[in-house]
Amino acid sequence: MKKLQILGMGCPKCNKLEQMTRQAAEELGVECEIVKVNTIDEIKKFRVMMTPALAVDGVVKVYGRVPGMDELKRMITGAAQ
Repeated sequence: MKKLQILGMGCPKCNKLEQMTRQAAEELGVECEIVKVNTIDEIKKFRVMMTPALAVDGVVKVYGRVPGMDELKRMITGAAQ
């Protein structure tokens, strides 16, 4: 099971990334756990300077922007870009 972590403090872009991540995982049929990381101390552990951010199994895949749906699906599945 994949662990998808949404890093952000609840801003509109953070909420959009969470919504899109849930939709992408559902469309892909990927079994996953989606976790919101929303405290500054926890976000700092990922060494990102801007949110929103997405980590897949603890590895940051994107930060500072909301990717498009196709790009997001590739990040979740681990497909080469």
